[in-house]
Amino acid sequence: MGAIKQWLVGAFVFLLVLVLLLVTTMLVINTVQSTVEQTTQKALNPLAEAINPLTDSSKQLNTQVAMVLHPTPTIIPDPITIVNEIRSLARLETIQYSVEKVIRAEEGQSNLALLFGDKLIFVAHGTVIAGVDLGKMADGDIKIDGKRLSINLPEPEVFVSTLNNDKSYVYDRETGILQKPDATLETQARQTAEAEILKAAEDDGILDQAKINAENYLARLLRNLGYNEVHFTYHK
Repeated sequence: MGAIKQWLVGAFVFLLVLVLLLVTTMLVINTVQSTVEQTTQKALNPLAEAINPLTDSSKQLNTQVAMVLHPTPTIIPDPITIVNEIRSLARLETIQYSVEKVIRAEEGQSNLALLFGDKLIFVAHGTVIAGVDLGKMADGDIKIDGKRLSINLPEPEVFVSTLNNDKSYVYDRETGILQKPDATLETQARQTAEAEILKAAEDDGILDQAKINAENYLARLLRNLGYNEVHFTYHK
């Protein structure tokens, strides 16, 4: 009887330990499962919000993605500035032209242009300013005879001829299937545009008009100073 009693006690203890192990295992499994579900839910939340375009979080995520794919360029000027030259100017600007010019630039436009060609259309907006440089006048260029004034002016000249980069742009560009865009083609088009804008202004008589405007302005100014007769000549 004593042996049977000990065996029953041992079996009871074994079963009790086994039950405790099973309960502990179930608790651990439930905890791990809950943790995995929470982690998965957190991981899927941004995706779900991204799919739903109406949420604020989706907008924030889209903004962050856009910033990564299309970052804002950072422009950092060098803190060192070098002034190469300083000159005193006495330029009387009397006329300004605003010119628009269309430039076609192309290369490789042969029978294989579809494969190796490169061409673009550049719309150029430029400014040409002309006038008289009064700084070139000498002491003997002004002669006074009572109320009569004779002035020997320098010939009118172009002071500024430049492209307006804010308004100039490439309208169209076509590149062959096997051709990379030529990085210098637009530069060449810009250089040609600058020359053509200056030529267009000169052909239209900008220097003649600059002379007329200079005479009218100076004559009006000098008459207000008491000189009734003003006569202009020009440097040879």
